[in-house]
Amino acid sequence: MPAAVHPTRRFHFLLLLFAACLPCHGAGGDTSLLRRGDATLTLQLGDGFSPATRQAIVLWTDFIADALWRVYGRWPRAQWAIAVEPASGSADDPIPWGQVQRGPVDRVEFFILPNASAEELKQAWTGYHELAHLLIPYRGWGDAWFSEGLATYYQNLMQARSGILSEQQMWQKLHDGFMRGRADLRFDGEPLNSVSDGMREHGGFMRVYWSGAWYFLAADTRLRRQSEGRQNLDLALEKLNRCCRDARLSVPEIVARLDQLNDVVLFQPLYEELRSSTQLPPFEPMFDRLGVAVESGLVELRSDAPDAYLRRKMVARPSL
Repeated sequence: MPAAVHPTRRFHFLLLLFAACLPCHGAGGDTSLLRRGDATLTLQLGDGFSPATRQAIVLWTDFIADALWRVYGRWPRAQWAIAVEPASGSADDPIPWGQVQRGPVDRVEFFILPNASAEELKQAWTGYHELAHLLIPYRGWGDAWFSEGLATYYQNLMQARSGILSEQQMWQKLHDGFMRGRADLRFDGEPLNSVSDGMREHGGFMRVYWSGAWYFLAADTRLRRQSEGRQNLDLALEKLNRCCRDARLSVPEIVARLDQLNDVVLFQPLYEELRSSTQLPPFEPMFDRLGVAVESGLVELRSDAPDAYLRRKMVARPSL
């Protein structure tokens, strides 16, 4: 390997080297340490995948780990892990299940169809969603709407910035998601924090997830507008990560730190507004200012809106 290798290329080389060795491993799964700079991602593959699928998973891991890297220009944790096991049965989604296990080393677990291709995995939203959870030092319980809303918002940003979605497709997905959240009427009139706390037992997932996504879209656009583009949600979360990556914070602690670190009064008041909201707030005013027009359910992007330049910056691929 040359003495000076671009970090993305170096990471990709290590992954391909690992992929080439996969068929040589015996039973019990395969584990590799994937390094970028001084950060390490442990990738563990369970038994039951063919050599072709194992290589596809490695290439997909390269892709989504790069998408996460670009949010901060580094990974949120210097040591973290991805574990992949084969999913049983059949499903339309190549990644039927994923979850994050918080600990001294955060671990993202995926269950993947045994015959999934690299391209199918890249197109699936689940990988981006689960990795996006790592962007905040969340303690793992309370105000699930906040954590799930962050992951829902960033799964779309990360896909657009990686070229999986066009800018128009990303806004179409956000529009369709907000409409699903609005159509989840079962708990209208009940405060979001109550619906969120009972979501696993009683439902209300669309209301919870998309109210949370609304929060982060609102925070991102307000930060960008107030600072004339100098501040944004990526930078705000990166500051939080630098100060508190090894902590396990409640959501009230997170929003207080975000306001303090960014010298704004935004995250905490918006949190209080959302947690007590009794239905998904209207998204149309934000869309209008950003130049996201909707006609008969179809999104069209306009360049003459007041904040159209901010909208374009939101999906610009960050450089390393």
